[in-house]
This record gives sequence, C-alpha cells and structure tokens, in this order.
Amino acid sequence: MTDTDVQAPKIEFPCKNYPIKVIGEAGEGFTDMVIEVMQRHAPDFDAGTLVSRDSSKGRFLSVQVLITATGVEQLQAIHVDLRATGRVHMVL
Repeated sequence: MTDTDVQAPKIEFPCKNYPIKVIGEAGEGFTDMVIEVMQRHAPDFDAGTLVSRDSSKGRFLSVQVLITATGVEQLQAIHVDLRATGRVHMVL
C-alpha cells in the first residue's frame, strides 16, 4: 500500500458530538459570534458544550464546540460563514 492508497476515514452522518475548533484573534464578542454561526447551522447546538482557551500570550482564542453534524454541506456552510466574519484564522 502506498501513501496515495491511504484515505481519510468516512464520517457517517448524522454524527453526534462532532467537534469544531475555531481559532481567531481574541477580542470582544468572538465567542458570541461563534455561537451565533453554530446556532444558525446546527439548531440543536448546545452552547454548554463550548470550551474556550486563550493562547499563551493572549493574542488568540480557540473555541471548541460540539454539534450534531448532518452532512458535508452543513460543515462547509459553517466553515464559509465563520471565515466570512473576517475574525477567524482557522477552522478545524
């Protein structure tokens, strides 16, 4: 088997507790913005699952949430909306 034969595992949808980590510049309202986007695309999103963490120097903030992922289209839409805010550097 070569490296080109290795494929990422397939995700079966719906996928409960699908983690999404959003990294951006720390600042007023960043977490609220992430919550708003998640509620728009995952109506059953529970903000109680949110975990935020400051970078060592406090310049960046990572926010991890758990959603029930319903499909690739939903995940792509979340990514597009988060990036469109101009405040997000990375979505994992």
